[in-house]
Amino acid sequence: MNELSTYLVSYLLLILAGLFVFRFLVRRDYRRRGRLSVWVTFLQSLLFFTYGGFPAIYMPREWPEIHVGWFLHGLGLFLLTAGLFFLLLWMIRLGVLTSLGRGSGHLETGGVYRYTRNPQALACGLFVLGFALLWPSWFALGWILLYGFLIHLMVLAEEEHLARQFGEDYLTYCSGVPRYLGFRKPPPLNR
Repeated sequence: MNELSTYLVSYLLLILAGLFVFRFLVRRDYRRRGRLSVWVTFLQSLLFFTYGGFPAIYMPREWPEIHVGWFLHGLGLFLLTAGLFFLLLWMIRLGVLTSLGRGSGHLETGGVYRYTRNPQALACGLFVLGFALLWPSWFALGWILLYGFLIHLMVLAEEEHLARQFGEDYLTYCSGVPRYLGFRKPPPLNR
């Protein structure tokens, strides 16, 4: 099998694994337990770590020099760094266990959650986009699209759980704050 065929098979397997993990296992755990089990948290993490390894696996063995020009190089580095920084910041702010679906938590509507319901997903998306700008290729474009698909599956499973857990408060929050990005007026802080 050539490199492209291997990439496409792996890509398809990650899509199928994402569907199984998020549409079946995560949803089942949230319904039965109200949080994720250690096993499902592990599988979800393994899925994203496998996804994260795609560039190392499918980029040429000798990674090419970066030929994107100084502007795209700087933008790529900025997005990569900012994405990682904000991902860690917002995971810590929400709580690492809650971020991993294992905390009981409360409905977070303040701070950055006034503007987006999924700041961690956006931050990780910035990281992925920054990486793709630094090493542009068809593989990188596929990596971006795969991230969008997997993270959306995860978000849908979480939203279903949060609607069950917080009921009308969550639905009201959703009506005023976009899932990812948008220009709606943020709701007032609940303090």
